[in-house]
Amino acid sequence: MYKHKNLLAELIILAIPTICEEILSTLLQYVDTAMVGHLGEEATAAVSTTTTIGWLIGGFLHSIGVALLAMMSKSVGEGNDEKLKKLAGQAIILVIGSGLLVGVLALSLARYIPFWMGADASVRPDAYKYFFIISIPMIFRAAALIFGSCIRATLDTKSPMIVNIIANAFNIILDWIFIYVLDMGVVGAAYATAICYTVAGTLMFIVFINKKKLGFTKDSIKADKGLLSEIGKVALPAAGTRATASLGYVVFAGLVSGMGTSIFAAHSIAVNAETIFYIPGYGISSATSALIGVAYGERNLDRIKKIMKLSTIITIGVMLINGIILYVCALPLMKVFTSSINAATLGARMLKIVAFTEPFFGLMIAMQGVFYGLGKTGQVFIIETFSMWGIRIIFTILCVKLWQTGLSEVWYCMIADNICKASLLGLSMIIFSKRKLPLMMKE
Repeated sequence: MYKHKNLLAELIILAIPTICEEILSTLLQYVDTAMVGHLGEEATAAVSTTTTIGWLIGGFLHSIGVALLAMMSKSVGEGNDEKLKKLAGQAIILVIGSGLLVGVLALSLARYIPFWMGADASVRPDAYKYFFIISIPMIFRAAALIFGSCIRATLDTKSPMIVNIIANAFNIILDWIFIYVLDMGVVGAAYATAICYTVAGTLMFIVFINKKKLGFTKDSIKADKGLLSEIGKVALPAAGTRATASLGYVVFAGLVSGMGTSIFAAHSIAVNAETIFYIPGYGISSATSALIGVAYGERNLDRIKKIMKLSTIITIGVMLINGIILYVCALPLMKVFTSSINAATLGARMLKIVAFTEPFFGLMIAMQGVFYGLGKTGQVFIIETFSMWGIRIIFTILCVKLWQTGLSEVWYCMIADNICKASLLGLSMIIFSKRKLPLMMKE
């Protein structure tokens, strides 16, 4: 059992490396976008066209990590070392299986994805090459995501952060060499990203197998139908959440892409620029999931409620500050990623619009972290599906196809989706905490 003295200090100590890790992971997109952005709008569109498909792939792999983190952190709280060791073995099997499956699928569909995304004919060749190359080391990408979640389940958030620092250092150096020194353009950015994934996956595997708390041995690499079924029950709704969200992003991006290359480039850069401002929320959410899982294993209802409250307050506070910074720095930030004045100006307008809703995004992230830590992923899936498709997609279709509005109205649809999800998740957590948590403690 773990003894805890200061919950606030512990949450912050766990969250800081996770926030750093998330920021560094985001730099992978930032560096590609910034360096490629200075090659022109078509190059930016080529890299951005398949971004949402990348989110879909990453979401599937992430859902396995969500399930393993919930189950392994609970085992840590219970002091169940035997189950922890078995789960570590299942993690190896799942990394290999999911990496191969997703990798083959991505490589097979790479040629068709730019067309499905509505990219201009001039953009499709480079978009295809970029996506194909970064999909080659998919098993390493799976290793980085899944093993990283396993490591965080033991309340170690520093090791994954260090791995990401090293991997992103490789990416930044190689981006400069391949894009500018060797003049390889978009293809060079793809090679740099692929190598970064390979380094991250390899290092995360090394940390994983040497983690004493996981008790990993070669003998534990045996498929356990019971455990895999249990993992599946948690992972499938989480995968469904990521799938319905990512497919929504695909449709959403496709609709914006149809508005023209210049508008799509401004939209894509603005989306990437905003990412860094909500990353701290995801870092806190990840730390919250680990703490909630351990407290659940300890059957400590009071601690669970305190973690929920603290996480929500801190996340909303951080996102409020970030929203103010985003509003003030919108135009300078856009100019970092593109040399196009038109794209920078239009993107800055979008960022100023979304800046006001960052606290709602923070609430949504905080609630997801709590639900995932408890292994209760079904509620999140239902809300995500309803809000994404019932609000964002339907109204975006109306704006683009019927009313033929501008990009601002499209972003209002995105904002309405985020506010709806935050409100519904917050309400669900209030109801859930009053009715379900005492029952869960009796399991």
